[in-house]
Amino acid sequence: MPPQNNSRNTIIFFVLAAIMVTLYSVFVVGPQRKAEAEKRAAATAAAPAGSATETLNGGPAPVTFITDRTRALGAGPRVRIQTPTMTGSLALTGSRIDDLFLTRYRETIKKDSPAVELFRPEGMRHAFFAQFAWGGPNIPGGVPNSATPWRLTQGSVLTPTTPVTLVWDNGQGLRFTRRVSVDDQYMFTVTDTVANFSPRPVTLSAVSGIQRQGIPDDLGRNQVLHEGAIGTFGDGEKYKTEQLKYGAWAKKPNEEHSSTGGWMGITDKYWLAALIPSQNEKIEGAFRVDDQAHADIHHANMVGEARTIQPNATITETTRLFAGAKRNEILSNYEKDLGLPRFVYAIDWGFLFFLTRPIFWLVEQFYGLVGNFGVAILLLTLTVRLFMFPLANKSYESMSKMRNLQPKMEEIKKKHPDDAAKQQQELMALYQKEKINPLAGCLPLLLQIPVFYAVYKMLFVTIEMRHQPFVGWIQDLSAKDPTAIWNLWGLIPWDPASVPFLGQYLAGTFALSILAIIYGATMWLQMAMSPPAPDPVQRRIFQFMPVVFTFIMATFPAGLLIYWAWSNVLTIIQQYIIMHRLKAENPIDTFLARFKKA
Repeated sequence: MPPQNNSRNTIIFFVLAAIMVTLYSVFVVGPQRKAEAEKRAAATAAAPAGSATETLNGGPAPVTFITDRTRALGAGPRVRIQTPTMTGSLALTGSRIDDLFLTRYRETIKKDSPAVELFRPEGMRHAFFAQFAWGGPNIPGGVPNSATPWRLTQGSVLTPTTPVTLVWDNGQGLRFTRRVSVDDQYMFTVTDTVANFSPRPVTLSAVSGIQRQGIPDDLGRNQVLHEGAIGTFGDGEKYKTEQLKYGAWAKKPNEEHSSTGGWMGITDKYWLAALIPSQNEKIEGAFRVDDQAHADIHHANMVGEARTIQPNATITETTRLFAGAKRNEILSNYEKDLGLPRFVYAIDWGFLFFLTRPIFWLVEQFYGLVGNFGVAILLLTLTVRLFMFPLANKSYESMSKMRNLQPKMEEIKKKHPDDAAKQQQELMALYQKEKINPLAGCLPLLLQIPVFYAVYKMLFVTIEMRHQPFVGWIQDLSAKDPTAIWNLWGLIPWDPASVPFLGQYLAGTFALSILAIIYGATMWLQMAMSPPAPDPVQRRIFQFMPVVFTFIMATFPAGLLIYWAWSNVLTIIQQYIIMHRLKAENPIDTFLARFKKA
């Protein structure tokens, strides 16, 4: 970096940030047509005939979908599920948990918005459910599968205090008794007892699976977020979390994992369905895709150890199902209480998890004090600025001195207009004489990039930020500012998004929301206080950068704009105090002087 161009420090930062932001915009906004085509066309591997997972497969996905949920649920007897966090039902046919709503969360911020749907029964488009069965070779009378008609023998409503008991007899000496319980959060416990009344030993394996039929349109399109298959596998001591996004999953349609304990399932941005075996049991896990032309059937299947039941003996198998919201506190508690390895990493903390998690923890602490996540973000920003204060102070002192040296730097350029080497030599001597480090501005700016990404990731993936209000019109910190210049920021009762073809742009990148304008204005003032670049091209870049970033940042979460604009304000205050003390020319003092004259 040439020493006379200290302004390039800022340019480097914003260029790097622009690259990151642009890549994000391209991958998020643009439809993933190529990935979808590859996913649809990929050859998929079905479970081999006679395998344990055959008991979970059922029939092919329907060609004609049912749109009436009541009709889809009415195909057989059911047991109602009612907890403080969930409502739904369990189908006695196949003992499927296929009807589940998360009552503490709404689809939108509107008061009359319905509860978030997690599971959906087969027959409807994009069915999503969990089921539990048994497998084994050549079992007279068969084993429970997706079509087994279980009989309810105890309980009527599944609640945290009232488990239910189901029974099925295969007519050849095997009796299966299933006890289903649920806690007051999102954990189901399925305890199966198998009694062998036949005269011969029988070898069985417990089988469980989560199935999603097709991919909803709003899933799997964000390249900076993991949605798809997820699981943690290991040998009882060391564990690793594996992830397969939907596109990659289609290319590897039969990925198997052996593990002792662990967990596996299918994850969305905020929601998770995961199977959890006993943590001392060896299991075989498989992520599979069955392509049936009109729908991709995604499976997360788990097979337990083969167990032999002697005549007049019984065995018991316990499997858990997490089906709910990925709240950090809830996942952490399950991880601790049940000994689940890396369960909190069901949240996609990103590759900078070592920054994202502490930042999230700090925001939660501030929230506990002030009761508003928007204010907590302001306090986080202040904390970050205080942490960087010493480095930033040196940087701004150097930049202020550089600004005062602009006349002398111009003289050197005029003195040696055609000798760049001589210019560099004399400028270095000038910096040494004035005790200025022209590189001092780099480090504080570059340090902000990972912090910026970590804050963005925290706002984007943590459900704690979802639908959290700040003040006024900002009712969801995890979504973009809803205002737009085209309807005078809400004063005109008209939605720019309703314009054919252009609506997504008028309400998106070109919305010019209030927060985006505030961000752009603070960015302009901050850059105006930096030493002017000697090169005309660089000066032109500086002039356009605030405008460009105002449009780019318009699509980002409101919480991130609040963080960045407030950070700019704090930077401007710190920079102004130093510049005023060193009597360096700055736009604030220039404005105040004009105001006094007027």
